[in-house]
Amino acid sequence: MEAFLTSTAVVALAEIGDKTMLLAIVLAARFRQPWPIVLGILFATLANHALAALVGMSVASLLEGEWFRYAVGAGFVAMALWTLVPDKFDDEDAPKPSRHGAFLTTLVAFFLVEIGDKTQIATIALGAQFQNVLLVTAGTTLGMMLANAPAVWLGNALVERVSLKLVRMLAALLFLAIGLWVIADTALA
Repeated sequence: MEAFLTSTAVVALAEIGDKTMLLAIVLAARFRQPWPIVLGILFATLANHALAALVGMSVASLLEGEWFRYAVGAGFVAMALWTLVPDKFDDEDAPKPSRHGAFLTTLVAFFLVEIGDKTQIATIALGAQFQNVLLVTAGTTLGMMLANAPAVWLGNALVERVSLKLVRMLAALLFLAIGLWVIADTALA
């Protein structure tokens, strides 16, 4: 349960104000079809994060050892610093209106924009930490949905009411706490 709950909390906080959340708002404004957009986000996230958790778990099993656990801990500390940097979303980043509809456009756009994103890197680290692809994927996907589904329905009103700076600071503190915990746990083992 720790893997699921930690993955959910980390990604939900890290996703608020992230580029993919801003993409969700843009897609909602363009298509005005919330359900296909939410489903596109769900399936894109499941695919992307399952691959990321699998990579994390695979790398961890190949590189077991004290130094690798220190690297995972340092990775979480680095994620804490990265989280403090606000994402920007330019119009040229947004997908052009497509003849393929809201679902397919969202599915492809979300999958591609998530590659190399903070939440995907976090999912790789969580997969390495917890060694459980299913629970990490379920948790990170729930975290993405908790942040993005309201963004699809509430759009800019949500972004205007939530302090993105405060959320980034909370997410950074969570990443820092996990990183320091992994490092301390490794040192004491």
